[in-house]
Amino acid sequence: MDTLHLRRGGTSVVLDLSATPHPAMVHWGEELAGSTRDTLASLAIAAQPQRVSGGLDETPRLGLVATQAGGWLGSAGLEGHRAGTSTSARFEVAGVQANDHRATISLVDDEARLAAQVELRVGPSGLLRQRILVRNTGTTDYTVQSLQAVFPVPWDATELLDTTGRHLRERSPQRRAFTFGTHLRESRRGRPGADATLLLAAGRPGFGFEHGRVHGIHVAWSGNHRVIAERAVTGEAFLAGGELLLPGEAILEPGAAVQTPWVIGSWGDGLTELSSRFHAEWRARPHHPRRPRPITLNTWEAVYFDHTLPKLTALADAAAGVGVERFVLDDGWFTGRRDDTAGLGDWYVDESVWPEGLHPLIDHVRALGMEFGLWVEPEMINPDSDLARRHPDWILRGRMALPPPARQQQVLDLARPDAYEYISRRLHALLDEYPITYLKWDHNRDLADAGSGPQGVSRVHAHTLAVYRLLDELKMRHPGLEIESCASGGARVDLGILDRTDRVWTSDSLDPLERLTNQRYTGLVVPPEMMGMHLTSPVVHSSGRTVALGLSGAVALFGHFGIEWDLTSVGDATRDEIARWVALAKRLRPLVASGTVVHVDGTDPGVDVRGMVAADAASAVYTITQIETSVAYPAGRVRLPGLAPSRRYRMRVVPVGATGRDAAQSPLAWAHHETVLTGRELESVGIRPPVQFPQQATVIELIAEP
Repeated sequence: MDTLHLRRGGTSVVLDLSATPHPAMVHWGEELAGSTRDTLASLAIAAQPQRVSGGLDETPRLGLVATQAGGWLGSAGLEGHRAGTSTSARFEVAGVQANDHRATISLVDDEARLAAQVELRVGPSGLLRQRILVRNTGTTDYTVQSLQAVFPVPWDATELLDTTGRHLRERSPQRRAFTFGTHLRESRRGRPGADATLLLAAGRPGFGFEHGRVHGIHVAWSGNHRVIAERAVTGEAFLAGGELLLPGEAILEPGAAVQTPWVIGSWGDGLTELSSRFHAEWRARPHHPRRPRPITLNTWEAVYFDHTLPKLTALADAAAGVGVERFVLDDGWFTGRRDDTAGLGDWYVDESVWPEGLHPLIDHVRALGMEFGLWVEPEMINPDSDLARRHPDWILRGRMALPPPARQQQVLDLARPDAYEYISRRLHALLDEYPITYLKWDHNRDLADAGSGPQGVSRVHAHTLAVYRLLDELKMRHPGLEIESCASGGARVDLGILDRTDRVWTSDSLDPLERLTNQRYTGLVVPPEMMGMHLTSPVVHSSGRTVALGLSGAVALFGHFGIEWDLTSVGDATRDEIARWVALAKRLRPLVASGTVVHVDGTDPGVDVRGMVAADAASAVYTITQIETSVAYPAGRVRLPGLAPSRRYRMRVVPVGATGRDAAQSPLAWAHHETVLTGRELESVGIRPPVQFPQQATVIELIAEP
């Protein structure tokens, strides 16, 4: 057997097992239906490079764990050494175990005294997962400096897309030409970071959401990571990724091993198809949240640190009145926490604020028919806390002096058994005493100089594994508990943390216009029902922009819907409108949790069109958002793609509330007729959007005729 063909979910992966010195991936992408053993052998031969002048006598191949000893002169799959010596590694095949959609390839280098194992899995939706394990089979320590999984991409993929950002503006897209050399993105923040790229993608020039072949990878890891895109003069182009190992984090004693996190690749004709593979596979997990996502009210922007029982019970009454199903008490409930300068680590209910504990509030919330959730930040500690005064040695640091502070806080070393045991015990005590069904788990600072103590070892890798262990333990001991991953907004969004939690807080920015981009690009990987999207107050806390409720509601509709607003301060008319948005979100949440997200590639920068199409294409909902004034007036037609081409759809504007100029009340012709169009007509020709002022949105619903 010279070739191996893995196929599933519309994806094929072809490996040339005869490549020197070890297997090379010949193809990853479109399913090669009809291929035979003979044609695959020919495909492998057709991929072999010629010898060229000025090069090695045998032009090197990009193997699964390529190194210089095998002739590969680009970024290596493995780099390491034994105390500065034994830097060479050259793996050869020791065994292959495979079925139609997964393979484990065992590699060995007897001279370097190393063994490796490459796992490849093609999932039911066509995602390709890879991870690599390297074991030290020698008698002295071996240091792994870098270890990364490679994903070859087509040679005509000459444009790159990734994202960057900052607090309140995560996942801002950026594009560049995929030229010769290496494009490197690294996170050294101890978490992915607000500026990290969730996806690194390479595609045909001009690829968009609807068109253009594109391949992308994601590193499912919540600590430091790196991704690269590299184009070599030998005619190889690839994406690669893995954990970014800090010095000393992977020193393998004899017999020990280190393994990369899963690196996950997707592809599609357009980013919508690429992201749909992520969504479908994530939804197929046995532990994916199945019940309808509860409408959530979080108290932070309503009360901040002003915790009083009358204020919070009044807020709970107002929340229940508009249809909220989960009430989350945010920061400020624990000992000494009257502002953000003190108390982190002292995870006891503050008796000076809550003399009877949280019971009176929780009893009131539950009597109203709502679940109760609680904010925690277990990985952090304030120097001004009883815990820090008792155990200053529990604080992550590499020197005698503490690392630079952020938000007046430092980081606990959860890799220490005693620190881990304390935090675990306090969280379990809270969950045992109170009927808490939801934890908003925050992580409000980057890790800097994160060592085990003065002149100690780097702790990011061990700390990340400890967090995973703690989350797993909490879920196991408290069935039904849901956890949100928040990291000063969206600074820890990855599929490593999301495999253990139930949603992410997409951004601390609730500005709907800022959220349009943020949610679009977070959704490249994260299913919409796992993205927290909330109504905001009329004056946005993070930007100072004044926004209409109709805009805020429409932008929050295609996610895990909630509210971040002091509802005790609004009048009856506004409260009624909020209730209508909540009712619409409840009606549409089965669609959000199972449908296909559609983003429309438009030509008018002033108009954003996106939608959610049911899995059976029997219904769909689209939003048309006027970001800024259009040059055309009235605006030109917009398309509504993603529907079944031959089915006929009745179309209507969903009347939710007073948005200033409600499209259903406008002279827009089709809004006042029994408008029926085929899916093909809607995708190819489109409709006139309503004339809207900037910062307004219209919700359109389509129902297929029998």
